Amino acid sequence: MAAVKVGVSRQIVIPKKVYDQLRLSSGDYLEVELKGDRLILTPKELVDKRLAESLEDLKKGRIHGPFATAKETVRALRGRRPNKRTK
Repeated sequence: MAAVKVGVSRQIVIPKKVYDQLRLSSGDYLEVELKGDRLILTPKELVDKRLAESLEDLKKGRIHGPFATAKETVRALRGRRPNKRTK
């Protein structure tokens, strides 16, 4: 178990080994919970972060669809090319 120091602005540093094991990265969110006299930090996937990533994908053209049928959607999710349609 590692000991960490609380900084002047209430900040703590997560030890690198723990940071790596949790696969954290800059900008990630942690839920903070107090249970008795223990502070529990739990990594959280927040909608705001996922939304920002999705909007970035959209801006860079990393999107698929729209799909005409559920079958086409499933093919795309499985990495298969949809059948060409004739108009």
